[in-house]
Amino acid sequence: MNTLSSPRLTDLLERLHGEADAADREHVEAMQAKIAAPGASIEALAMDLLADERADYRATYRDRADNFLAVSPEYGRFLYAIARSCRATRIVEFGTSMGISTLYLAAALRDNGGGHLIGSEMEVSKVARARANLQAAGLADLVDIRAGDALETLKDVGGTVDLMLVDGAFSLYLSVLKTIEPWLKPSAVVLGENAFEPEYLAYVRNPANGYMSLALPDEGRGNEFSVKLS
Repeated sequence: MNTLSSPRLTDLLERLHGEADAADREHVEAMQAKIAAPGASIEALAMDLLADERADYRATYRDRADNFLAVSPEYGRFLYAIARSCRATRIVEFGTSMGISTLYLAAALRDNGGGHLIGSEMEVSKVARARANLQAAGLADLVDIRAGDALETLKDVGGTVDLMLVDGAFSLYLSVLKTIEPWLKPSAVVLGENAFEPEYLAYVRNPANGYMSLALPDEGRGNEFSVKLS
């Protein structure tokens, strides 16, 4: 049995995914309605969201303080599998929210023999809930969640990074990546969840910047898989 399949964690994740579905239902339905409108598209919606964030990303996410905005169970298992496959012992997560993705990554760290995950989350209320969820899972000893703006909290992660999950304010994806980039070791994996920001995609898809990058088949969620080659 691995940590991800332990009853303690599976029961917690089942409950949290259910809570996330309930908390985010109205928000998700509103987004789906916008995408389904005549002449609309997920790309156009993403550009509208980016414009709102660039005006005031703190306010945008303050309005989403009660939303989980969580990864799906399938993507969570993918995160676990990637972290196991690259034998990650040091992980950085931009956008912790309530800690669902963090649980999958921390489970992988436990099964890799231990390690350290540094997360960053702007909303203090979410930080408290994420820490409580990690404590309930028995994984809190592996995780340091830093409250505040990631451009400040992730300036110093104290060592090389094997895996990075980028899943916070869309408009900060490239800035946060560049903040962590000096710490990324060769072969480090960078996963961009909902990576619609054009400058971020252009950067990781340009071989001159030292990455091999491709979009994942993900039903329109815009997930990008990148590997730091040097």
